[in-house]
Amino acid sequence: MAITHPQAHMHAAARAVPPAAPKLGPVSSRILPSLVVIGVAYTVGSYVRSQLHRESGTMDRIFSQQNTPEVEAARKAALQVEVNGDPRNNLFNFLGWS
Repeated sequence: MAITHPQAHMHAAARAVPPAAPKLGPVSSRILPSLVVIGVAYTVGSYVRSQLHRESGTMDRIFSQQNTPEVEAARKAALQVEVNGDPRNNLFNFLGWS
């Protein structure tokens, strides 16, 4: 029985060439990263939209409980709605969009 040095097996394993990964074609290598970016952007956009929708529903429930004629009159007077316009109809009121 021959005794071999343990490093002899390690050197043989180090010389073994791993199989090459399949190469993507030139068209696939340009399209695939774009598809990944578009997919990530869509996922993030969908998440943000769902969170805004959820928060909008929560705020609508809170404000509907406090929306009495007295509160509306005080709000109109404090915000000078007659002079400056209603801030609820402002372009920057993202949560008020339906």
